[in-house]
Amino acid sequence: MATRIDQEYQDLKKRVHYFLVERLDEEGMEVGKSGRETLFAFIQDNVRSFVAQHRMPLSAQDLTLLTRETFDEVAGFGPLEPLLADETVNDILVNGPRDVFIEVSGVLQRAQTRFIDDDHVTRVIRRILAPLGRRLDESSPMVDARLPDGSRVNAIIPPIALDGPSISIRKFTQKHLTAQDLVNSGSMTSRCLEILMNLVEARRNILISGGTGTGKTTILNLLSQYIPRDERVVTIEDSAELQLNHPHIVRLETRPANTEGSGKITARDLVINALRMRPDRIILGEVRSGEIIELLQAMNTGHEGSMSTIHSNSAKDALVRIETLLAVNGYDAGERAIGRLIGSSLDVIVQLARLPSGRRFISEVVAMQSTPDDPYKMETLYRAEREEHGDLAPLTGEGPT
Repeated sequence: MATRIDQEYQDLKKRVHYFLVERLDEEGMEVGKSGRETLFAFIQDNVRSFVAQHRMPLSAQDLTLLTRETFDEVAGFGPLEPLLADETVNDILVNGPRDVFIEVSGVLQRAQTRFIDDDHVTRVIRRILAPLGRRLDESSPMVDARLPDGSRVNAIIPPIALDGPSISIRKFTQKHLTAQDLVNSGSMTSRCLEILMNLVEARRNILISGGTGTGKTTILNLLSQYIPRDERVVTIEDSAELQLNHPHIVRLETRPANTEGSGKITARDLVINALRMRPDRIILGEVRSGEIIELLQAMNTGHEGSMSTIHSNSAKDALVRIETLLAVNGYDAGERAIGRLIGSSLDVIVQLARLPSGRRFISEVVAMQSTPDDPYKMETLYRAEREEHGDLAPLTGEGPT
């Protein structure tokens, strides 16, 4: 019964939306040039007129909801508007018209949000991309872009997406967690924070490792705040998320290929260029491909204190992933030479983890103590043990000497 009523409401929204589009065209109103209050009043009057004309038995509450959702449809991103406005929502994942999930405080949950049909999802995707100058069609069925507020959006449609159009949005927040916020939430202890601060100030090369959604960018942003103010910093990101309150910073961002397939600028291109900009430190948002070669060489040749992140489930796995990236991107050297390069370039690995409850925390901080026999020898500077009930046990390990 509930499904039938919901479908009837979605059908009603579709009819009202088409009616409003016709009325806007008849009145010559341009959505982009009309004030929000004027536009809302116009939509409110016409929704009421449509409901009265068709003698629809809607309660005052349902009429208010229909008006607001129609306004979101005409002036914004439809059903996504409330989720984009909700500061507690970190990720929005649309798997189809009736399969919308959100992440709140690290926990993925189904949202009540619904789209009318696949065409409705596609229409919202194109509305999101239109101001960005990006297209999405059968010849170019997937796109990765950054919204004006810094949020990242990935969209993919058939024939690549077999079950219909899909949207993934990683929201960007202007309010970054402070060190004290992370300590208060149990993401790290005061002792861990002290260790990390000392490592940054001592110009150690730091790699932040963790799985998806463990807070790598949050920790990278936090550590960057402790870079001395007299140092020149160059940041390189696919989507600009870092917010460094630093007086001497240059921010670079990669660029995808245009519709003709040219103009692409990769992270590797930007790392190479950054080395010509006299940086004291290079901060690379994430290691994904061939940029690892230039980053390691930069860390090893006078750019101490550089930082980056990598997807990996442990510190040792992070080293294996770097080896793989070097190999597949044409770094032609023997196993021992690769080990020596990595061991001599990286000083510290900060490993992040996330509990099933969604709680994120720093699980360990290890220092690389490379030797001729073991280039990956590690010393634990900090470790947070997980007890059976899921809380963090008291910290073990000593700080760096």
